[in-house]
Amino acid sequence: MTKEESLSGGKYLVPADECLVHILMGSKSDLTVAKKGVKVLEELEVPYYVTVASAHRTPDLVEETVKGSNAKVFIAIAGLSAALPGVVAAHTQMPVIGVPVAGKVPFDSILSIIQMPPGIPVGAVGLDRSDNAALLATRILATFNERYRIALDGYLQRMREKVIASGKEVLGE
Repeated sequence: MTKEESLSGGKYLVPADECLVHILMGSKSDLTVAKKGVKVLEELEVPYYVTVASAHRTPDLVEETVKGSNAKVFIAIAGLSAALPGVVAAHTQMPVIGVPVAGKVPFDSILSIIQMPPGIPVGAVGLDRSDNAALLATRILATFNERYRIALDGYLQRMREKVIASGKEVLGE
């Protein structure tokens, strides 16, 4: 894997014990999806860490990772049976946001994440939408940290400006 294909070099990629948002991927194949969320966290200057750990193949690593993290929010990215978000939620009281990964039968991952049993809540975003998961995680952080509310205000303003500019472009202005 080349440096461009990896997550190395992220300014806000910090050690696990210093992150506010901890992203877990079920496998390396989820990296493309994870990068969308990482891009948002970098833009909003949110310290994050990323771990590859499978709910089925390395359940001990998932538990160790979650229990050893100081994260305020977890993002769990998984496809197929998508058990990772639920397993993460079983090991923490912090918010967990599940990102279902599109596959041949994407409904499997969606249903697995949104149909959690009582007492083990997991928030869910759309297929492959780790960018929305990163925004939701930042909104959660903004409830107790003004810095992230201000960062979100700026992000929303930039989004607004892009929409207005695209409208002018459509009209040939």
